[in-house]
Amino acid sequence: MDAPYRLTALEAAAGVVLGAESLARVPSLDARTPREALERTVRAALARPPCLVSFSGGRDSSAVLALAAHVARRESLAEPVPVTVRFSASARSVEADWQEKVVAHIGLRDWTRIEIGDELECLGPVAVRALRRHGLLWPPNAHFHVPLLEAAAGGTLLTGIGGDELLGASRWGRATAGIAGRARPEPRDALRIGLALAPVPLRRAVLRARRPLAFPWLRPSARRAVAAALARDAAGEPLSRTARVAWLLRLRAFRAGVASVAVLAADAGAHVAHPLAEPAFATALARLPRSRAGHARTDAMRVLVGDLLPDDVLSRSGKARFGQAAWGARSRAFAARWSGEGADPELIDVAALRRAWPAAEHDGRLLLVLQSVWLGSGGEESEEELERRIE
Repeated sequence: MDAPYRLTALEAAAGVVLGAESLARVPSLDARTPREALERTVRAALARPPCLVSFSGGRDSSAVLALAAHVARRESLAEPVPVTVRFSASARSVEADWQEKVVAHIGLRDWTRIEIGDELECLGPVAVRALRRHGLLWPPNAHFHVPLLEAAAGGTLLTGIGGDELLGASRWGRATAGIAGRARPEPRDALRIGLALAPVPLRRAVLRARRPLAFPWLRPSARRAVAAALARDAAGEPLSRTARVAWLLRLRAFRAGVASVAVLAADAGAHVAHPLAEPAFATALARLPRSRAGHARTDAMRVLVGDLLPDDVLSRSGKARFGQAAWGARSRAFAARWSGEGADPELIDVAALRRAWPAAEHDGRLLLVLQSVWLGSGGEESEEELERRIE
Protein backbone atom coordinates (compact mmCIF):
# COMPACT_ATOMS: atom_id res chain seq x y z
CA MET A 1 0.00 0.00 0.00
CA ASP A 2 1.23 3.49 -0.78
CA ALA A 3 2.26 5.86 1.97
CA PRO A 4 -0.69 7.82 3.39
CA TYR A 5 0.99 11.14 2.72
CA ARG A 6 4.07 10.98 0.58
CA LEU A 7 7.03 12.86 2.03
CA THR A 8 9.53 14.47 -0.31
CA ALA A 9 13.14 13.30 -0.54
CA LEU A 10 14.29 16.51 1.16
CA GLU A 11 11.81 16.02 4.03
CA ALA A 12 12.93 12.42 4.51
CA ALA A 13 16.59 13.48 4.56
CA ALA A 14 16.02 16.36 6.96
CA GLY A 15 13.51 14.63 9.24
CA VAL A 16 10.98 17.47 9.01
CA VAL A 17 7.81 18.07 7.02
CA LEU A 18 7.71 21.38 5.22
CA GLY A 19 5.20 23.68 3.63
CA ALA A 20 1.45 23.93 3.39
CA GLU A 21 -1.15 22.70 0.95
CA SER A 22 -3.12 25.01 -1.32
CA LEU A 23 -6.59 24.09 -0.16
CA ALA A 24 -10.01 25.61 -0.42
CA ARG A 25 -10.98 27.99 2.37
CA VAL A 26 -11.77 26.26 5.64
CA PRO A 27 -15.58 26.19 5.81
CA SER A 28 -17.40 28.23 8.43
CA LEU A 29 -19.20 25.41 10.19
CA ASP A 30 -22.20 25.85 12.40
CA ALA A 31 -20.91 25.00 15.86
CA ARG A 32 -21.80 27.96 18.06
CA THR A 33 -18.95 27.40 20.51
CA PRO A 34 -15.72 25.39 20.62
CA ARG A 35 -17.18 23.23 23.39
CA GLU A 36 -20.20 22.42 21.22
CA ALA A 37 -17.89 21.43 18.36
CA LEU A 38 -15.88 19.14 20.63
CA GLU A 39 -19.00 17.54 22.08
CA ARG A 40 -20.34 16.86 18.58
CA THR A 41 -17.22 14.90 17.62
CA VAL A 42 -17.14 13.08 20.95
CA ARG A 43 -20.82 12.16 20.75
CA ALA A 44 -20.33 10.58 17.31
CA ALA A 45 -17.46 8.48 18.69
CA LEU A 46 -19.47 7.38 21.73
CA ALA A 47 -22.24 6.28 19.37
CA ARG A 48 -19.79 3.86 17.73
CA PRO A 49 -18.70 1.76 20.75
CA PRO A 50 -16.51 0.66 22.24
CA CYS A 51 -15.15 4.20 22.55
CA LEU A 52 -11.59 4.35 23.83
CA VAL A 53 -9.58 7.49 24.53
CA SER A 54 -5.84 7.61 23.93
CA PHE A 55 -4.80 8.84 27.35
CA SER A 56 -1.30 9.92 28.34
CA GLY A 57 -2.21 12.15 31.26
CA GLY A 58 -1.31 15.33 29.37
CA ARG A 59 -3.68 18.26 29.10
CA ASP A 60 -5.09 17.44 25.68
CA SER A 61 -5.83 13.77 26.26
CA SER A 62 -7.18 14.57 29.73
CA ALA A 63 -9.54 17.15 28.23
CA VAL A 64 -10.84 14.73 25.62
CA LEU A 65 -11.32 11.99 28.21
CA ALA A 66 -13.16 14.27 30.65
CA LEU A 67 -15.39 15.62 27.90
CA ALA A 68 -16.20 12.14 26.60
CA ALA A 69 -17.16 10.95 30.08
CA HIS A 70 -19.30 14.05 30.59
CA VAL A 71 -21.20 13.61 27.30
CA ALA A 72 -21.66 9.86 27.89
CA ARG A 73 -23.21 10.39 31.32
CA ARG A 74 -25.40 13.24 30.16
CA GLU A 75 -26.79 11.24 27.26
CA SER A 76 -26.86 7.79 28.92
CA LEU A 77 -24.24 6.31 26.59
CA ALA A 78 -21.58 3.77 27.48
CA GLU A 79 -18.70 5.48 29.23
CA PRO A 80 -15.42 5.91 27.36
CA VAL A 81 -12.47 3.77 28.39
CA PRO A 82 -9.06 5.43 28.72
CA VAL A 83 -6.30 3.38 27.10
CA THR A 84 -2.73 4.10 28.08
CA VAL A 85 0.59 2.78 26.82
CA ARG A 86 3.07 2.53 29.65
CA PHE A 87 6.72 2.09 28.79
CA SER A 88 8.55 -0.07 31.27
CA ALA A 89 11.91 1.57 30.63
CA SER A 90 11.05 5.24 30.18
CA ALA A 91 8.68 8.15 30.79
CA ARG A 92 6.53 6.22 33.25
CA SER A 93 6.83 7.58 36.75
CA VAL A 94 6.15 11.25 36.03
CA GLU A 95 3.06 10.71 33.90
CA ALA A 96 1.60 7.88 36.01
CA ASP A 97 0.87 10.32 38.85
CA TRP A 98 -1.04 12.65 36.53
CA GLN A 99 -2.88 9.75 34.93
CA GLU A 100 -4.06 8.43 38.28
CA LYS A 101 -5.17 11.90 39.36
CA VAL A 102 -7.24 12.52 36.21
CA VAL A 103 -8.92 9.11 36.13
CA ALA A 104 -9.81 9.35 39.82
CA HIS A 105 -11.22 12.86 39.37
CA ILE A 106 -13.40 11.82 36.42
CA GLY A 107 -14.49 8.69 38.29
CA LEU A 108 -14.04 6.11 35.55
CA ARG A 109 -14.14 2.45 36.53
CA ASP A 110 -12.49 0.91 33.46
CA TRP A 111 -8.98 1.77 32.33
CA THR A 112 -6.92 -0.24 29.83
CA ARG A 113 -3.18 -0.05 30.50
CA ILE A 114 -0.85 -1.64 27.97
CA GLU A 115 2.62 -2.44 29.27
CA ILE A 116 5.29 -2.00 26.60
CA GLY A 117 8.97 -2.89 26.66
CA ASP A 118 10.91 -2.07 23.51
CA GLU A 119 8.29 -3.14 20.95
CA LEU A 120 7.56 0.43 19.83
CA GLU A 121 11.05 1.66 19.07
CA CYS A 122 11.46 3.26 15.65
CA LEU A 123 12.82 0.08 14.02
CA GLY A 124 10.99 -2.32 16.30
CA PRO A 125 8.48 -4.91 15.09
CA VAL A 126 5.47 -2.58 15.15
CA ALA A 127 7.24 0.21 13.27
CA VAL A 128 8.78 -2.16 10.74
CA ARG A 129 5.41 -3.65 9.83
CA ALA A 130 3.94 -0.18 9.35
CA LEU A 131 6.94 1.04 7.34
CA ARG A 132 6.83 -1.95 5.02
CA ARG A 133 3.11 -1.54 4.48
CA HIS A 134 2.86 2.23 4.15
CA GLY A 135 6.32 3.72 3.74
CA LEU A 136 7.39 6.65 5.89
CA LEU A 137 4.82 7.89 8.38
CA TRP A 138 4.78 11.24 10.13
CA PRO A 139 5.68 11.72 12.87
CA PRO A 140 8.24 8.90 13.12
CA ASN A 141 6.54 7.59 16.26
CA ALA A 142 3.07 7.49 14.63
CA HIS A 143 3.17 3.72 15.16
CA PHE A 144 2.86 4.38 18.92
CA HIS A 145 -0.88 4.50 18.17
CA VAL A 146 -0.98 0.90 16.93
CA PRO A 147 -1.60 -0.86 20.28
CA LEU A 148 -4.22 1.77 21.15
CA LEU A 149 -5.98 1.31 17.82
CA GLU A 150 -5.86 -2.46 18.14
CA ALA A 151 -7.50 -2.16 21.56
CA ALA A 152 -10.26 -0.10 19.89
CA ALA A 153 -10.82 -2.58 17.03
CA GLY A 154 -14.45 -2.57 15.97
CA GLY A 155 -15.05 0.73 17.74
CA THR A 156 -13.54 4.20 17.94
CA LEU A 157 -10.37 5.73 19.37
CA LEU A 158 -10.44 9.39 20.39
CA THR A 159 -7.10 11.22 20.53
CA GLY A 160 -5.78 14.59 21.65
CA ILE A 161 -4.08 15.26 18.31
CA GLY A 162 -4.42 18.90 17.32
CA GLY A 163 -4.17 20.43 20.77
CA ASP A 164 -0.52 21.40 20.46
CA GLU A 165 -1.23 23.16 17.17
CA LEU A 166 -4.63 24.80 17.65
CA LEU A 167 -4.24 25.67 21.33
CA GLY A 168 -0.55 26.53 21.16
CA ALA A 169 0.88 30.02 21.17
CA SER A 170 1.27 32.02 17.99
CA ARG A 171 4.75 33.01 16.86
CA TRP A 172 3.46 36.57 16.88
CA GLY A 173 1.66 36.34 20.23
CA ARG A 174 3.87 38.82 22.06
CA ALA A 175 3.68 41.27 19.17
CA THR A 176 -0.09 41.12 18.86
CA ALA A 177 -0.44 41.48 22.63
CA GLY A 178 1.73 44.59 22.42
CA ILE A 179 -0.28 46.02 19.53
CA ALA A 180 -3.52 45.48 21.46
CA GLY A 181 -2.08 46.90 24.68
CA ARG A 182 -2.51 43.63 26.55
CA ALA A 183 1.14 43.34 27.63
CA ARG A 184 3.46 45.56 29.61
CA PRO A 185 5.95 47.06 27.13
CA GLU A 186 9.46 45.60 26.92
CA PRO A 187 12.52 47.04 25.14
CA ARG A 188 12.37 44.49 22.30
CA ASP A 189 8.65 44.95 21.63
CA ALA A 190 9.24 47.54 18.92
CA LEU A 191 11.32 45.04 16.96
CA ARG A 192 8.78 42.25 17.53
CA ILE A 193 5.90 44.40 16.38
CA GLY A 194 7.84 45.72 13.42
CA LEU A 195 8.64 42.21 12.24
CA ALA A 196 5.08 40.98 12.78
CA LEU A 197 3.68 43.85 10.70
CA ALA A 198 6.31 43.60 7.98
CA PRO A 199 5.48 42.15 4.55
CA VAL A 200 5.91 38.37 4.41
CA PRO A 201 9.04 38.52 2.14
CA LEU A 202 10.78 40.77 4.66
CA ARG A 203 9.72 38.53 7.56
CA ARG A 204 11.12 35.56 5.65
CA ALA A 205 14.48 37.27 5.06
CA VAL A 206 14.82 38.27 8.71
CA LEU A 207 13.85 34.85 10.03
CA ARG A 208 16.21 33.11 7.64
CA ALA A 209 19.08 35.35 8.74
CA ARG A 210 18.61 34.34 12.35
CA ARG A 211 20.51 31.33 13.64
CA PRO A 212 18.79 28.40 11.91
CA LEU A 213 17.97 25.00 13.32
CA ALA A 214 21.05 22.86 12.71
CA PHE A 215 20.99 19.99 10.22
CA PRO A 216 24.67 18.95 10.31
CA TRP A 217 24.06 15.73 8.34
CA LEU A 218 22.72 17.52 5.28
CA ARG A 219 24.79 18.67 2.33
CA PRO A 220 25.15 22.47 2.20
CA SER A 221 22.70 22.87 -0.67
CA ALA A 222 20.10 20.73 1.11
CA ARG A 223 20.69 22.63 4.33
CA ARG A 224 20.05 25.91 2.53
CA ALA A 225 16.86 24.53 0.98
CA VAL A 226 15.54 23.39 4.35
CA ALA A 227 16.46 26.70 6.00
CA ALA A 228 14.64 28.60 3.26
CA ALA A 229 11.56 26.38 3.59
CA LEU A 230 11.46 26.71 7.39
CA ALA A 231 11.79 30.50 7.14
CA ARG A 232 9.02 30.57 4.53
CA ASP A 233 6.74 28.51 6.77
CA ALA A 234 7.44 30.64 9.85
CA ALA A 235 7.01 33.92 7.98
CA GLY A 236 3.72 32.75 6.53
CA GLU A 237 2.02 32.37 9.92
CA PRO A 238 -0.80 34.96 9.96
CA LEU A 239 -1.40 37.39 12.78
CA SER A 240 -5.18 37.08 12.88
CA ARG A 241 -6.62 34.12 14.77
CA THR A 242 -9.06 33.17 12.03
CA ALA A 243 -6.41 33.21 9.31
CA ARG A 244 -3.97 31.37 11.57
CA VAL A 245 -6.46 28.52 12.08
CA ALA A 246 -6.86 28.08 8.32
CA TRP A 247 -3.06 28.15 7.94
CA LEU A 248 -2.54 25.52 10.65
CA LEU A 249 -5.05 23.16 9.05
CA ARG A 250 -3.20 23.47 5.73
CA LEU A 251 0.27 22.65 7.07
CA ARG A 252 1.67 19.48 5.56
CA ALA A 253 2.99 18.35 8.95
CA PHE A 254 -0.49 18.62 10.47
CA ARG A 255 -2.19 16.86 7.58
CA ALA A 256 0.44 14.14 7.33
CA GLY A 257 0.10 13.34 11.02
CA VAL A 258 -3.66 12.91 10.77
CA ALA A 259 -3.34 10.86 7.58
CA SER A 260 -0.76 8.52 9.13
CA VAL A 261 -2.99 7.68 12.07
CA ALA A 262 -5.91 7.13 9.68
CA VAL A 263 -4.13 4.38 7.74
CA LEU A 264 -2.98 2.71 10.95
CA ALA A 265 -6.58 2.81 12.19
CA ALA A 266 -7.73 1.12 9.00
CA ASP A 267 -5.13 -1.61 9.53
CA ALA A 268 -6.48 -2.20 13.05
CA GLY A 269 -10.13 -2.17 12.04
CA ALA A 270 -10.89 0.86 14.18
CA HIS A 271 -12.34 4.30 13.61
CA VAL A 272 -10.32 7.24 14.87
CA ALA A 273 -11.36 10.80 15.67
CA HIS A 274 -9.42 13.87 16.79
CA PRO A 275 -11.81 16.38 18.41
CA LEU A 276 -9.09 19.04 18.81
CA ALA A 277 -8.12 18.79 15.13
CA GLU A 278 -11.58 19.14 13.61
CA PRO A 279 -12.23 22.19 11.39
CA ALA A 280 -15.51 22.84 13.23
CA PHE A 281 -13.63 23.18 16.51
CA ALA A 282 -10.87 25.24 14.93
CA THR A 283 -13.21 27.75 13.34
CA ALA A 284 -15.37 28.06 16.47
CA LEU A 285 -12.24 28.63 18.56
CA ALA A 286 -11.02 31.31 16.17
CA ARG A 287 -14.36 33.14 16.38
CA LEU A 288 -14.33 33.20 20.18
CA PRO A 289 -13.73 36.76 21.48
CA ARG A 290 -10.38 37.34 23.13
CA SER A 291 -12.20 38.30 26.30
CA ARG A 292 -13.50 34.73 26.51
CA ALA A 293 -10.65 32.77 24.88
CA GLY A 294 -7.91 34.33 26.96
CA HIS A 295 -4.36 34.83 25.77
CA ALA A 296 -2.59 31.60 26.73
CA ARG A 297 -3.07 27.90 26.40
CA THR A 298 -4.10 27.50 30.01
CA ASP A 299 -6.82 30.14 29.47
CA ALA A 300 -8.12 28.14 26.51
CA MET A 301 -8.17 24.91 28.51
CA ARG A 302 -10.15 26.62 31.27
CA VAL A 303 -12.70 27.88 28.77
CA LEU A 304 -13.06 24.47 27.13
CA VAL A 305 -13.14 22.09 30.11
CA GLY A 306 -12.65 24.19 33.22
CA ASP A 307 -15.79 22.65 34.71
CA LEU A 308 -14.52 19.09 34.19
CA LEU A 309 -10.89 18.98 35.38
CA PRO A 310 -8.81 20.32 38.31
CA ASP A 311 -7.02 23.56 37.58
CA ASP A 312 -3.57 22.07 38.20
CA VAL A 313 -4.22 19.62 35.34
CA LEU A 314 -5.34 22.45 33.05
CA SER A 315 -2.36 24.64 33.91
CA ARG A 316 0.46 22.06 33.89
CA SER A 317 3.21 22.84 31.40
CA GLY A 318 5.31 19.68 31.23
CA LYS A 319 4.71 16.57 29.19
CA ALA A 320 6.35 13.19 28.85
CA ARG A 321 9.15 12.59 26.37
CA PHE A 322 9.45 9.22 24.71
CA GLY A 323 12.75 9.47 22.86
CA GLN A 324 14.24 6.63 24.87
CA ALA A 325 11.34 4.38 23.93
CA ALA A 326 11.75 5.22 20.23
CA TRP A 327 15.56 4.95 20.11
CA GLY A 328 15.94 1.36 21.27
CA ALA A 329 18.46 -1.42 20.84
CA ARG A 330 17.35 -2.43 17.33
CA SER A 331 17.57 1.15 16.09
CA ARG A 332 20.97 1.72 17.70
CA ALA A 333 22.27 -1.54 16.24
CA PHE A 334 21.19 -0.57 12.72
CA ALA A 335 22.73 2.90 13.11
CA ALA A 336 26.00 1.44 14.44
CA ARG A 337 26.55 -0.81 11.43
CA TRP A 338 25.06 1.59 8.86
CA SER A 339 27.57 2.63 6.21
CA GLY A 340 25.52 4.84 3.94
CA GLU A 341 23.11 2.51 2.18
CA GLY A 342 19.73 4.03 1.42
CA ALA A 343 20.89 7.64 1.75
CA ASP A 344 20.63 10.13 -1.10
CA PRO A 345 24.25 11.30 -1.53
CA GLU A 346 23.10 14.61 -2.98
CA LEU A 347 21.24 15.39 0.22
CA ILE A 348 23.02 13.53 3.03
CA ASP A 349 26.64 13.57 4.20
CA VAL A 350 27.01 9.97 5.34
CA ALA A 351 29.95 10.58 7.68
CA ALA A 352 28.17 13.50 9.33
CA LEU A 353 24.99 11.48 9.74
CA ARG A 354 26.89 8.63 11.38
CA ARG A 355 28.29 11.15 13.86
CA ALA A 356 24.80 12.52 14.50
CA TRP A 357 23.07 9.21 15.32
CA PRO A 358 23.79 9.27 19.09
CA ALA A 359 21.63 12.40 19.40
CA ALA A 360 18.56 10.59 18.04
CA GLU A 361 17.14 9.84 21.48
CA HIS A 362 16.62 13.58 21.94
CA ASP A 363 16.08 14.61 18.31
CA GLY A 364 13.01 13.22 16.58
CA ARG A 365 14.26 14.40 13.21
CA LEU A 366 16.93 11.71 13.28
CA LEU A 367 14.34 9.01 13.97
CA LEU A 368 12.62 9.83 10.67
CA VAL A 369 15.98 9.92 8.88
CA LEU A 370 16.85 6.50 10.30
CA GLN A 371 13.56 5.02 9.10
CA SER A 372 14.12 6.66 5.71
CA VAL A 373 17.57 5.18 5.14
CA TRP A 374 16.39 1.80 6.44
CA LEU A 375 13.63 1.82 3.85
CA GLY A 376 16.03 3.15 1.21
CA SER A 377 18.39 0.26 1.87
CA GLY A 378 15.58 -2.15 1.07
CA GLY A 379 14.06 -2.63 4.51
CA GLU A 380 14.77 -6.30 4.03
CA GLU A 381 16.10 -7.22 7.44
CA SER A 382 13.68 -9.51 9.19
CA GLU A 383 12.77 -8.95 12.81
CA GLU A 384 15.01 -11.92 13.64
CA GLU A 385 17.96 -10.28 11.87
CA LEU A 386 17.38 -7.04 13.74
CA GLU A 387 17.29 -9.00 16.97
CA ARG A 388 20.58 -10.76 16.14
CA ARG A 389 22.31 -7.45 15.62
CA ILE A 390 21.51 -6.54 19.22
CA GLU A 391 23.17 -9.64 20.61
